[in-house]
Amino acid sequence: MKISLQLKLGQQLTMTPQLQQAIRLLQLSTLDLQNEIHEALESNPMLELDESQEAPESTNDSYEERELAFDKATAKATEDTSEDSSDSKWEDSIPEQLSVDTHWDDIYQSTYTTGGPASDSDDNDFESRDSASETLQDHLSWQLNLTNMSDIDRLIGMAIIDAIDANGQLSVSVQSILEGLQGELEVDEDEVIAVLHRIQQFDPVGVAYRDLSECLSIQLQQIPVAARTEAIEHALVLVKDHLDLLGSRDYAQIMRLARLKEHELRDAIAIIEKLNPRPGADIAPANTNYVIPDVIVTKDKRSGRWQVELNPETAPRLRINADYAALVKRSENSADNNYLRDNLQEARWFLKSLQSRNETLLKVASRIVEHQQGFLEHGEEAMKPLVLHDIAEAVEMHESTISRVTTQKYMHTPRGIFELKYFFSSHVSTAAGGECSSTAIRALIKKLVASENTRKPLSDSKIAKLLEEQGINVARRTIAKYRESLAIPPSNERKRLD
Repeated sequence: MKISLQLKLGQQLTMTPQLQQAIRLLQLSTLDLQNEIHEALESNPMLELDESQEAPESTNDSYEERELAFDKATAKATEDTSEDSSDSKWEDSIPEQLSVDTHWDDIYQSTYTTGGPASDSDDNDFESRDSASETLQDHLSWQLNLTNMSDIDRLIGMAIIDAIDANGQLSVSVQSILEGLQGELEVDEDEVIAVLHRIQQFDPVGVAYRDLSECLSIQLQQIPVAARTEAIEHALVLVKDHLDLLGSRDYAQIMRLARLKEHELRDAIAIIEKLNPRPGADIAPANTNYVIPDVIVTKDKRSGRWQVELNPETAPRLRINADYAALVKRSENSADNNYLRDNLQEARWFLKSLQSRNETLLKVASRIVEHQQGFLEHGEEAMKPLVLHDIAEAVEMHESTISRVTTQKYMHTPRGIFELKYFFSSHVSTAAGGECSSTAIRALIKKLVASENTRKPLSDSKIAKLLEEQGINVARRTIAKYRESLAIPPSNERKRLD
């Protein structure tokens, strides 16, 4: 192989640390942005919170005020420290592209940590540490310890409780529990079933059920005999013997087999619908995720125009520390002065990245509101089709930038809080040559199902014909897909007696 030296000329796009930081801040959610700001405050002495009582009118004014105060402070510091060098200027002290041999990821860590020794990520989860979260197993074990039973039965009960899932259902068979206990205890299947029936009487009623029929039957059997009505007895027969037919809404077959009249079946179904098919889910509910809107949309009552503004509570206001900025001296090249100078440049980049994020978010949100005024005025049925390309052309940005801006960003409107991506939807052609958004079609489907005759629900084909009469051409398969996305069951499962 011959070694040769070649010279090639080409173009290459290099992402500077500043650009990488701006892109990362742009795609962060509100909570992640707050963590990023806290990290910057802890690692950069040039940044501080703007704790002034008077809030600025807008994000741009706030940044301009901070820049003006910063320029005044640095100008005064320059005059005091440049007595011997008259040709020195502040603009020359910090170049636009400061040569730093570190990356932003090295300076701003991915997790927010307070001062003190390093700790695991679990230690910083203040919500889980301060809140008392009781699991279903803890709740059942507490009742088991209060129950008068032998030590062997208590061990069997602990094995049964460990096999119960979050919904309260027994996740394994009785035979599997018996096989797991036979190595330590000499028990038979009847003993395990007896303890199982004892646990099924614990709170919540119906826990440790093996199938849905048993779960509902346990809850009905808990009703005292003196308080049982004829409808409750009919409901008990239905959940024990005809639960499959009840799920398929085959009411005619149920009335024939159970020898019930229509009003008797209706009363029994009303009782069954009040039962809880997942009793264990109420003990340890899922954690609630709170959403902080990034943009607030309101309507001016005088002019009737929709106004868009950033939520001032999403992130704390920052500014350059004028005292530390005044310590930067151009005439010195000490390590301390270079450290302050580097942090000063990084702080200015960080503030500019925040300003760019806010400006881009406000610009995109304003275009969305301008395009979807019909939704704000009349609801989902007036939603217009919108894709990322439309907003990208309006604000003169790339579609990838619009995708980053609209991800995990939320808008507070008089109709509720929505993610910005909610306002984007595909379109379906209408008979008149226009377009209708998929969101509006889903709203129409929901409206048609809500007003249908419950004795004879609308099929997907019938819904497609009704939409076609309104000038919207949608295939039956598309109707089925939209219906499933709305969690609307098929027509045979929506059938009711009343």
